[in-house]
Amino acid sequence: MSITAVIPVREGSTRLKNKNVAPFAGTNLLVNKITQLKQVEAIDQIVVSSDSDMMLHMADCQGVHTHKRAPEFCDEKTKSFGEVVAHICQNVSGDHILWATCTAPLVFPKHYRAAAKEYEDALHNGFDSLVSMELFRRYLWDKNGPVNYKLGIEHVPSQQLPPLYFVTDGILLAPRQNMIEWKYFHGPNPYRFVLDKRSSIDIDDGLDLVCARAWLDMDESVSQIDPFIINAEESVREYKEDEGQ
Repeated sequence: MSITAVIPVREGSTRLKNKNVAPFAGTNLLVNKITQLKQVEAIDQIVVSSDSDMMLHMADCQGVHTHKRAPEFCDEKTKSFGEVVAHICQNVSGDHILWATCTAPLVFPKHYRAAAKEYEDALHNGFDSLVSMELFRRYLWDKNGPVNYKLGIEHVPSQQLPPLYFVTDGILLAPRQNMIEWKYFHGPNPYRFVLDKRSSIDIDDGLDLVCARAWLDMDESVSQIDPFIINAEESVREYKEDEGQ
């Protein structure tokens, strides 16, 4: 079973400028994710898919494969999200695709190793894919009032609420051909690979980035890394010099 890890990144970011190359863990989010994936033995190849020449240059410097995406597969307008997923999967090789977003920087190699093992077992047990999720128990409301609990004397402590899950987008694993057919990165019957709250963080805005930096030092494998120092500026500068900018 061959696994191709795909890191999808694009040039534009509406909520956090240059999000995918934001300083993190002594480098930036993109290079950090490449470094993490290189440590996972179950991964056969790593592909960075992007419209950004700078990010593709970073991937080249790290010795991984690249896929240059046309603008229409990156502008979030011309093509649907499902079409983008299918397009990327059609342009890489491998039996199975691990969709690994660089905006989930606290998904460490140990998580990918465990996910790959559980994914293989899950397929044998009738699941069609694997999705990382965070389990939570919170009091939820919709426009009509409480959704998962009752007011008054029947109120219960939150730990007694039925478990709920949200998809973290940190780890998504499925057969490549199925992703193309589904036009999505998981199927209707995914195996739930549960991550803790810290590992589940997904950087969408500046506050998320600050939280991820603060939580980085809580793992012994990275406890000596300064989350605010970035060495990747040098590679960006070299790229700009090569391009005559």
